[in-house]
Amino acid sequence: MHPTPVTPAELPAVLPAAVLFDMDGTLIDSEPFWIAAETDLVTAHGGTWSHADGMALVGRPMRYSAGVLQARGVDLGVEEIVAELNARMAAAVAARTPWQPGALELVRAVRAAGVPTALVTSSFRTLADPFAAATGLFDVVVAGDDVEHPKPDPEPYLRGADLLGVDVTACVALEDSPSGIASALASGARTLAVEAVVPVQEQPGLSVVRSLVDVDLAVLARVAAGEVLRRADAA
Repeated sequence: MHPTPVTPAELPAVLPAAVLFDMDGTLIDSEPFWIAAETDLVTAHGGTWSHADGMALVGRPMRYSAGVLQARGVDLGVEEIVAELNARMAAAVAARTPWQPGALELVRAVRAAGVPTALVTSSFRTLADPFAAATGLFDVVVAGDDVEHPKPDPEPYLRGADLLGVDVTACVALEDSPSGIASALASGARTLAVEAVVPVQEQPGLSVVRSLVDVDLAVLARVAAGEVLRRADAA
């Protein structure tokens, strides 16, 4: 996949040193798949699992989610639960990559502008690597099993910037979940939250948009320059 390069005359004056993309919820609408996998697993072990239960785990580290499922009756070890959920998710995403509106176009535009990209996700490499390989749009991948301290700790975003060789404070991170937003903000990255799956609470230094359809290179440049955008400002 080779995006058409953007000419210098078409570029905004200031672009981020890199763009750090969350995966689940932000780039792909995978949360329904996660909830379905959780529901199937809990039900198979005699328990019940609701949509609200699944939404409470959005953006949470895999092993944390596994512990919650254990508490709801899943009689498996944490690593067994993680492996089972990842296998179900990998199959679902392989069958159909559920891009969020505007997501693929934005990543392609960033790449065409020559801006380095990182995929920074709580999902494990068994899911993140095939997605990244299939798209060919990310310079580096930081998965949930690559870090000692997953989101909401800043380590994943600090790792992504370090792998790209850039200052994290000169990067823009795109997130959707409270855990991921906390991680990105704590790292020092300029953070743009997409209200895709769960409500986003406005807070100091956090830009918010309703959809990636509203985000282009000019919006990323504004965020990189320190502007804090509210929902109505990005259009």
